[in-house]
Amino acid sequence: MRIITAAEIPEVISFRDLIERLRFAFRSEIQVPLRHHHVVERPGAADATLLLMPAWTDMAAQGHAESGYIGLKSVTVFPDNPAQGKPTIMGVYLLLSGRTGEPLAIIDGQELTLWRTAAASALASTYLSRPDASRLLMVGAGALAPYLIRAHAAVRPISEVLIWNRTAAAAARVAGQMNEPDLEISATEDLEEAVRGAHVISCATMSPEPLVKGEWLAPGAHLDLVGGFRPDLRECDDEAVRRARVFVDTRAGALSEAGDIVQPIRSGVITADDVAGDLFELTRGDKAGRRYYDQITLFKSVGTALEDLAAATLLFERT
Repeated sequence: MRIITAAEIPEVISFRDLIERLRFAFRSEIQVPLRHHHVVERPGAADATLLLMPAWTDMAAQGHAESGYIGLKSVTVFPDNPAQGKPTIMGVYLLLSGRTGEPLAIIDGQELTLWRTAAASALASTYLSRPDASRLLMVGAGALAPYLIRAHAAVRPISEVLIWNRTAAAAARVAGQMNEPDLEISATEDLEEAVRGAHVISCATMSPEPLVKGEWLAPGAHLDLVGGFRPDLRECDDEAVRRARVFVDTRAGALSEAGDIVQPIRSGVITADDVAGDLFELTRGDKAGRRYYDQITLFKSVGTALEDLAAATLLFERT
């Protein structure tokens, strides 16, 4: 059994590779049971979350004897961890043979999640953002921010990046740490102005209240919402949802877990039928993405075990 560390992942795959593997996976027959979502109560501290995400496929491995795979990701979300200098999200991924059930690899779950989450947003962007999008706003300066920036830049001609965070110093730190010769990256403290000037706005926060207002969105903007994975979290307001053509990674996940979708439906701002499509429909050509140049689009992801399995198998086949 192999152990694939966080440091090995960027050595063997690129975002372009992973985005195309995800595109193939969403077009394929991969079994994804409902993930187990458990609240871990902690007296005197914020509740933690335990996620168990299984998936399996009989797709043949490339250059390997395997005739399929089974995967299971175990993830913890501890909101108080940053105060202790630790990541909010941590976990491990177990990859098994679909032929014998034999353990094949244990993969760093945190790094795997960062890569596949960013790649899913970039995959959606290939259908939903303008092909000439060059200005990206990153809302949030957590662990996901550099990955989302690089992933979006892999599919669009991004040249200017602004980073905004509630704590301005955190945004400045991420901007200063990123070494991307083809990108001009800087921090901003003016969220409204940054949103108004952006072609793509990517949000990765744990905000309980909307940050991006719909009235700020310029014609043709694409809004990528990644952070809010519970019904009580919001990254954009109702006006943004109302103005946009809305897409999700999976309908089952978004319609039950994503506050940016669940809350507007509950309040009557939109209905479930107003969700124009998901990544299955986009990648298979069953639903059209952006219909015209000035259309505002919105993509909401909560994550799916399909993405983890696709990323894990790509890593296993490359190592």
